[in-house]
Amino acid sequence: MQDMAKIRRALVSVSDKTGLAELGRRLEAMGVEIISTGGTLTALKKAGVHVISVSTFTGAPEILDGRVKTLHPKVYAGILFKRDDPEHQAEMAQQEYKPIDLVVVNLYPFEQTLANPGSTHEDKIENIDIGGPTMIRAASKNYDSVAVVTDTADYDLVLNEMEKNDGQVSAATRRRLAGKAFALTNRYDSLIASYFAGLGGEAPVAAAADEVHLDFTKVQDLRYGENPHQTAAFYRLKDFRGVTLADAQQHAGKELSYNNIADIDSTLGMILEYAEPFAVVVKHANPCGAACGATIAEAYKLAYETDPLSAYGSIIGLNRIVDLDAAQLLHETPFVECILAPGFSPEALELMEKKKTRRLLSLPSILENRPPVERVFKYVQGGVLVQSPDNVDLDLKTITVPTKRKPTEVEMQSLIFGFKLVKHVKSNAVLICQGKAAVGIGMGQTSRVDSSLLAVKRAGDRAKGGTCASDAFFPMPDGMEVVAEKGVTAFIQPGGSKGDPEVIAAADKMGVAMVFTGIRHFRH
Repeated sequence: MQDMAKIRRALVSVSDKTGLAELGRRLEAMGVEIISTGGTLTALKKAGVHVISVSTFTGAPEILDGRVKTLHPKVYAGILFKRDDPEHQAEMAQQEYKPIDLVVVNLYPFEQTLANPGSTHEDKIENIDIGGPTMIRAASKNYDSVAVVTDTADYDLVLNEMEKNDGQVSAATRRRLAGKAFALTNRYDSLIASYFAGLGGEAPVAAAADEVHLDFTKVQDLRYGENPHQTAAFYRLKDFRGVTLADAQQHAGKELSYNNIADIDSTLGMILEYAEPFAVVVKHANPCGAACGATIAEAYKLAYETDPLSAYGSIIGLNRIVDLDAAQLLHETPFVECILAPGFSPEALELMEKKKTRRLLSLPSILENRPPVERVFKYVQGGVLVQSPDNVDLDLKTITVPTKRKPTEVEMQSLIFGFKLVKHVKSNAVLICQGKAAVGIGMGQTSRVDSSLLAVKRAGDRAKGGTCASDAFFPMPDGMEVVAEKGVTAFIQPGGSKGDPEVIAAADKMGVAMVFTGIRHFRH
């Protein structure tokens, strides 16, 4: 590889015009001939830069509404020919083709069009760049002699190097820019592939695609991984259109760790479930307290009272702007790792920033609805599991009540609250509620009876007159009986077990109501 490559001719064709005028002026000042297309040509001429159109360079017009303009042998031969190959030199001379030493291209804004809810399918198709990626790949392949710039942030890097080295760019810079360019085209094609894989409009279609293309960009380095001796970073999935912690703003506190992000993400999933004011207290990705209330302050007070002991060192999530009333309660809570909310009032933020280590995150999109299609990924050794999200709504028209006693309206509202929450509890999961507040949560046990025992232990006397949600069916009466013996009056569970008749008979014997949903909520 030649160490330095002289830039005599540049092809410039960009969608993002940031810094374009300055780029053109500095290239012209160094004697570089500039070839350009369409809107880039117009912008450079307006800036007073002498520029040659691609049509003039190739002798062929732009056609098909601009779909074909740079796809010409003169362009690609100029980029790809080997400068040190006599045969290539002879062919270029015979064809009267000229070398192109610098390619400055950024692509049609497919990603931005994809993110625009008002864009049509036709808009997306027209924003799939063809000539741009082809020129980028050609220049990157021939980085031995050609420099390729795909990011406006690299303009100064290349221009400064040229100005210091008589118009030349170093091999190290050309190599780095080529790698960055190939990463861009890879990401660009991955976004397009993901879009086409999901054209059916249903999550299962996207999840069951033959190939899944994932593209991540680093958001931040983290303090450490699951343990202090592990390194970690947080990455954004480029084509994700839902509510994401990657958009959160941190107002105060220490750097986030791997476990913080994991727990806050679990918190986010829970607070997106509820339309009314809701608060949740999370430890190790499980809720240890959750409640709805007339205000966000009341919701948090009830959530904290579920299990104050487990709340020590917790993540707290709220689905309303934190006002001063809620802030005062939160501020008095001992040792909170992080608080996530749509935002904080100025008075609330001023108070809560007084504890310097407590992390405060605002995410306004919490107040928005979930996108219609999501995919859920879980890493396994050497692969990834992909599924549609567990966001099925409970349809009151399809539930059944197999017991003699039917739930009251008040009990039914409590059961619905609990069934939304229990799907976020690690299985096996049993959840006891009083109204719209959790009072006892049993999670992560290998036996549903053990989860039931844990739930009643934490609920204590508060179980009496409460309701119970189970993420999966009770295969035998024993787990249900453990809870009912403490005074719980109504249950909600999927049903569907061979043992259903025995469970129903036991419920009737104890005088409790039981609702079958037909929906299981395992969380592994």
